[in-house]
Amino acid sequence: MALNKLTVNEIVGRTLREFHSGQTIVLGTGIPEQLPVLSAPAAGFQFISENGVNGYISGSDGTDDFGLLNSTNGTVLGCPGSSVVSTEELAAMLRGGHVDFAVVEPSQIDINGSFTHWTTDKSNGIFAPGSALDLTHGCKRTIAIMPHQNSQGDSNIVQKCDGMVDGVSSVSMIVTDIAVLTVSDDGLKLDEVAPGWSVEDVRAMTGAPLMINENVKEIEFSQLAESIKSKVCESGLDAVRDIVDGSAVMIDGFAGPGGMAHYLLVALRDHGAKELTIISNTAGIARVVNFGTPPGRLAIDHSILIENNQVRKAIASYPVSPSASRPSAFEIAYKQGDVELELVPQGTLAERLRAGGAGIGAFYTPTGAGTRIGEGKDSKIIDGKEFLLETGIRADYALIRGYKADTLGNVIYKGTSRNFNSVMAPAANITIVEVDEIVEPGELDPESIVTPGIYVNRVVKRPEDFSGYE
Repeated sequence: MALNKLTVNEIVGRTLREFHSGQTIVLGTGIPEQLPVLSAPAAGFQFISENGVNGYISGSDGTDDFGLLNSTNGTVLGCPGSSVVSTEELAAMLRGGHVDFAVVEPSQIDINGSFTHWTTDKSNGIFAPGSALDLTHGCKRTIAIMPHQNSQGDSNIVQKCDGMVDGVSSVSMIVTDIAVLTVSDDGLKLDEVAPGWSVEDVRAMTGAPLMINENVKEIEFSQLAESIKSKVCESGLDAVRDIVDGSAVMIDGFAGPGGMAHYLLVALRDHGAKELTIISNTAGIARVVNFGTPPGRLAIDHSILIENNQVRKAIASYPVSPSASRPSAFEIAYKQGDVELELVPQGTLAERLRAGGAGIGAFYTPTGAGTRIGEGKDSKIIDGKEFLLETGIRADYALIRGYKADTLGNVIYKGTSRNFNSVMAPAANITIVEVDEIVEPGELDPESIVTPGIYVNRVVKRPEDFSGYE
């Protein structure tokens, strides 16, 4: 009796069981683009297309939504809380490790999880990976979905790929029309078989050795139901609860109090974590320069942490007061030998933050060459000009200030208060945003979202009676 292979919809249904609420999944072209078609709208996870639609389902409501197309020009609908990012921003998301899953369709995959993408296979010997290399490089986990055999009846799962590979040891799971396999250092393991198929049936159609899971089972297709998770914290103290001694913390702020997460700064002071490395444009000068500060008041800034003996080091571009007669708390502590300083030019600081969030280990810049900033740094002559090698910066936490956010963590800013906030958000392991207003997903204009929720872990509302001044 002929055995029935899974349909594309059934392959997709099995794949959807791997995802959970709050996770993000970037989809390659081909079969992966069918996942939003069958996904439950309230599943709680978010699909990202190769061309930058961040949070969508397939189809149309007859109004073309807000002009969204996926990477193969199919009309899609933005989900509540969706946003749109550029190709550069999407590449940064992937390289920076911000996406949970990549789902791709290889034409061939080997026992080590290396694969040839279908676009390269169709290119007649020309290497044409498209975004396959990007998709599989930075994501936490890559799933391959594909037919088990090609049109000639040869196995698509082999000991070694025949031609050029688009991803080296990058796939951890394979879902085909007859089986589900996992990839490990020891090779391929058969975990599940299609209904009616035996282990030996699958083994006979596979061009590579298989280990067999002792609990191998029949493939299931039903999608697991989970509620959408909110990122809203009850208070500032709740939001900073797990910042431990020795953490590196990014804190926004340009010079004055604008764009600074005052409520979170007070919470961090009250929380009491010590030996902190703070990363910011300044090391706290709003308290002494009085930009826009009401008479008789003091601005809340980094100084409250320094005065509370919580800071060990600052990485900053402007750590001193513009007035020698009014030194900042950091200046006083530095002169006393209580804190360390790493001085970074302002633009270089911004680029180091961007690089850290985008998974760029280092870059060359002409800024600072020939000055004290360049002392001891590697340099290179490019087009007759000296460039310094600078490394990306990442931190354990970022405390940023937005204007509005939804419960999924999408953020919009007001005016120039954006400054370093948007570049810090992707560069921290845990990003916490303080906002004036929290709304439900779908209430923010997708075109106005500057920091997508993929970068934000926690959201806290600044109390209406809270003041940024003491």
